[in-house]
Amino acid sequence: MNAEAPQRVDPAFRDDVLAGFRLRPRAIPARWFYDRTGSELFERITALPEYYPTRVETALLARHAADVARIVGPGRAVVEFGSGSSTKTPHVLEAVQPAAYVPIDISGDFLRESAAALASDFPKLSILPVEADFMHPIVPPPEIAALPKLGFFPGSTIGNMVARTAVNLLRAMVETLGLGSMLLIGMDRVKDVDVLTRAYDDAEGVTAAFNLNLLHRINRELAGDIPVGAFRHRAIWNDNYARIEMHLEATRDVSFTIEGEPFSMAAGETIHTENSHKYGPRDARLLLRAGAWTPIAEWTDADDQFALILAEAQPPGTAP
Repeated sequence: MNAEAPQRVDPAFRDDVLAGFRLRPRAIPARWFYDRTGSELFERITALPEYYPTRVETALLARHAADVARIVGPGRAVVEFGSGSSTKTPHVLEAVQPAAYVPIDISGDFLRESAAALASDFPKLSILPVEADFMHPIVPPPEIAALPKLGFFPGSTIGNMVARTAVNLLRAMVETLGLGSMLLIGMDRVKDVDVLTRAYDDAEGVTAAFNLNLLHRINRELAGDIPVGAFRHRAIWNDNYARIEMHLEATRDVSFTIEGEPFSMAAGETIHTENSHKYGPRDARLLLRAGAWTPIAEWTDADDQFALILAEAQPPGTAP
């Protein structure tokens, strides 16, 4: 297979990919799914009949955004982490009457296009997009430095991280937003395994294309020659960790190079590309407290499939 022409490369992407292929078992962080094609495929996933989280969370936001607004009050800067297409954001913006909106996303072109589309719906709102990796503390735009802030982290994206990384991210959000800020976060619940598996392995194959796009991106940006057709998508429930795992499994023995470095995989070996952890009510609250956020309100659907939690970054207390 001929290598695709290399593009401008994010050094962190290169480092994570090469390190991930050297690992046993192999693993690549899920944040690298989101080039332009990956972002577009994920938006298609959110509209699939099997993918319940978007529908349920959007309904919760429509039903309870006014409750959120009563608690947080008007005039805050809404800072959305991993904003994507910002499809759920209008429910929040309409309800809380913010002074500014700051979408943060690693996919710059997609971010700017989504921000422009949102600006047409909210022409009087100051929209300040920030292209950045939100896994680390970010210096907010100076225009919102003095404003109280409401972080928005929908989609149960927190579930993509192992507990240690999730706690580090939540603490980074406190650094970004400041003490006294609030965070509205979506968390998916543990539920029937068949429901979960179908949500991450849809009949149309969109999630498979999303997963396999990571290999196309490696070929394109890192001068790889991975035979993408020799891999298949797998979604597996890991009950010990209460998570769905996504893997790319080699269907035959393969050899390939990435930036000139040789790699090989035997049939049946996998690349672990994503986790989606599911949280019970106590687990979710404990995770937030470990990340320096104190839960102050919670809303769930009638079937308890998904939760919206509002938390506050309070000064650390003294242990008893």
